[in-house]
Amino acid sequence: MNKNLKYELAIERYSRAIYLNKSDYRAHNNRGIAFQKAGKFKEAITDFTKAIELNQSFDPAYTNRGNVYQELGDYESALYDFNRAIDINPNNGMAYNNRGFCYMLIGEYEKAKKDIQTALEINKDNIFALNSMAELYVAMNDYEKAFEWLKEAIRNGYNNWNYLMTSKTFQKIRNTETFKQIIKNHQRKNP
Repeated sequence: MNKNLKYELAIERYSRAIYLNKSDYRAHNNRGIAFQKAGKFKEAITDFTKAIELNQSFDPAYTNRGNVYQELGDYESALYDFNRAIDINPNNGMAYNNRGFCYMLIGEYEKAKKDIQTALEINKDNIFALNSMAELYVAMNDYEKAFEWLKEAIRNGYNNWNYLMTSKTFQKIRNTETFKQIIKNHQRKNP
């Protein structure tokens, strides 16, 4: 199924749920995710904000809205939302990971490392945090450690190959022999 069609169908499904129960904060949150994946960021922010209005202690909506702000380059708003999610739920590993990634994007590497490590303390197998640690070490120009973290992420199930091939954060290492070997190993295992 075409990804855009998949997201449009999800938007329709959650819109029906919201029509039937306007106070369903989870439906607003889920439709926000579908809007985000469809590239409709304004609508995503509107839905995450509505989910927060309906349930101010629902930390995933803050994390999700922070993700959209981060994607739009509004790092101040993203950090606010990640901080709020962590205040509500100190065990929200994704909020720590995503805040760490945001810190990395603005060049605050020590804060980034601390947050990503906290995400891994919460869940040592968090493939997104393992990958974020690889991206952090690329940003810090420590490619050897970056490859160690990337290989660990892949061993634990990270498989967003499109992201690895297109992400700006991996651009500095994409033409290295080690990176090419990682991709070649994947292609050999998954023809």
